[in-house]
Amino acid sequence: MLIVRSHGGVPIRLTDERWNHIAARHPEVSGWRERVLETVSEPDIIQQGDYEELLAIREYAELPLGRYVVVVYRETGPDDGFVLTAYLAGRVSAKGRVIWKR
Repeated sequence: MLIVRSHGGVPIRLTDERWNHIAARHPEVSGWRERVLETVSEPDIIQQGDYEELLAIREYAELPLGRYVVVVYRETGPDDGFVLTAYLAGRVSAKGRVIWKR
């Protein structure tokens, strides 16, 4: 299990089980675990999700597919949170409400 702090300072867990699930569902991300963790701790944008989750988004020009790493995570309190999923995107969704931007 790996833990990084979100932009808000909350420890966010990425368990081996969750990483294996993400890599199986989104194989394009499988070689980018460090970038996924970096996206949570140093995002360019944070959007509010539909179900109280947060989306950390960071642009990486060197990505082979898409330009953005998107990490969906939940902060369950001031001392705990966890990654739900991660994927690559070609653009930032215009539908998401931006709650923080670099």
